[in-house]
Amino acid sequence: MTHTSDSSGLDALDRAIINVLVADARISNAALAERVGVAPSTALVRTRALVERGVIEGYHATVSLAAVGRPVQALIAVKLRAHDREEIDRFTRFVPDLPDVVEMFHVSGGTDYLLRIAVASTDALRNWVLDHLATDASVAHTETTLIFGHHPGTTGPLLPSGPDATN
Repeated sequence: MTHTSDSSGLDALDRAIINVLVADARISNAALAERVGVAPSTALVRTRALVERGVIEGYHATVSLAAVGRPVQALIAVKLRAHDREEIDRFTRFVPDLPDVVEMFHVSGGTDYLLRIAVASTDALRNWVLDHLATDASVAHTETTLIFGHHPGTTGPLLPSGPDATN
């Protein structure tokens, strides 16, 4: 495996390590080293360097929201009344800490934010919107879409095709 870096500063070994960790973040360092074809000490040093450089942001457990009593998920599009920096900053700080918010995206276009929330029931969803968004003076409009299914895509970098590509 060649170790030539691309424009992102990642070489083939970095990408191989990332790919393996995206597939299984709980893999042991010894198994990681074996999968990418390097010594365990090299795998450990490279993984630590990826963390220090901010390429790997963390290791996460994925929880079934339904299994913890939050089976109803929705995307809520939010449009703010005004687009001044103070209101945007306040909304951006405030909303992610609200109960039941799984993710928040600040987006462009006709919507300012997309919120993904998970609650126990459709009544809880209605109440959440009323309690947290409809009463917020900075919110001009919301539109709620129920999520029937969630099918995650790839979360890691797409490896370049060719001889350096590793699964």
